[in-house]
Amino acid sequence: MAATRRVLQAAAALVLLVLVFAAGWLVARTGMGRAIDPAALPEIERRFVEQMHGAALVGRFTNAGREDGDAVRDRYDIYSVDKVGDDQWRFNARIGETGLTLPIVVTMRFVDDTPLILLTNATIPGMGAGFSARVFFYGDLYAGTWAHGETRGGHLFGRIERAGAQK
Repeated sequence: MAATRRVLQAAAALVLLVLVFAAGWLVARTGMGRAIDPAALPEIERRFVEQMHGAALVGRFTNAGREDGDAVRDRYDIYSVDKVGDDQWRFNARIGETGLTLPIVVTMRFVDDTPLILLTNATIPGMGAGFSARVFFYGDLYAGTWAHGETRGGHLFGRIERAGAQK
């Protein structure tokens, strides 16, 4: 009985060690745990962080092949945005119709004064794999394209509402 107990304790310790390692790897891989101090960012990036804090992206999206139909209402509540690497940005947001609230790390580059999200074949926890998007922000507007796998996609567009995020 004592030997079985020691084996179970060792197995539990091993599982815990693997889980801690996996969590550390996930944090390092996605940049979820570290953020660059906004004060250290260039002005254009700092303004974007400020603009997105507590904002909501309120707009519509279309489905390819059905452009003549009505665009579907869409909303993303952005609680905060952090730069976590060279071109890596973490959006802490509630995602559209799913209601999922989670951090999503995306590649984002600035073209002159225009932030551009570059998401290619990404996995979003709770939603699946194969998400791609190109979304740009200009002033209080956003627009772009989206795809989920090879069969779904379309356009998205709308406005950025300041202090619009709902918890």
